[in-house]
Amino acid sequence: MMRRLLQPLWVLLAIVFLIEAWLWDHLEPIVARVVAAIPLRAFKQWLADRVDALSPAMTLIVFAVPVIPLFPLKLIGLWLLANQYWLGAAAVIVAGKFLGLGVTAFIFDVTRPKLLQMAWFRKTYEFIMAMRAKAAAIVQPIKQRIREILRGDGDSWSSRTLRLIARFRKSVHQAR
Repeated sequence: MMRRLLQPLWVLLAIVFLIEAWLWDHLEPIVARVVAAIPLRAFKQWLADRVDALSPAMTLIVFAVPVIPLFPLKLIGLWLLANQYWLGAAAVIVAGKFLGLGVTAFIFDVTRPKLLQMAWFRKTYEFIMAMRAKAAAIVQPIKQRIREILRGDGDSWSSRTLRLIARFRKSVHQAR
């Protein structure tokens, strides 16, 4: 009974987790393009050379520190929200999220080999990757159902309604 009550919460958490993972996956190539477009490639190589000389624990500091300057951006977003500047707040929060994920993806790409040398970090990383796979498995049936509904497959009322709408649109376009 309790498991059934908590299922929507788990689905919601899985969706949030997958959105974060999706953002990470899709920002990493964008950051790579930015690195290629501006002279960050040299900076990345310089940083990689410095990280190679550090211990894994010091590498953790290199990984964590670049996110700290983004904290004031989040505070600005919250201030804007509190003062009902909704559009500005949304823009600042979204920009901060993208910037934070982009910087984290860039730094993690450089520091990952060193960080994975620490047993606790490797276990945490493996746990997060396992949770990501589990979240994908939880959300997959829902995504599949949404795709079926949008395609008009199946015999449910929503599928029939979408097929009817599609036929109506097609007949309207053919009449022109």
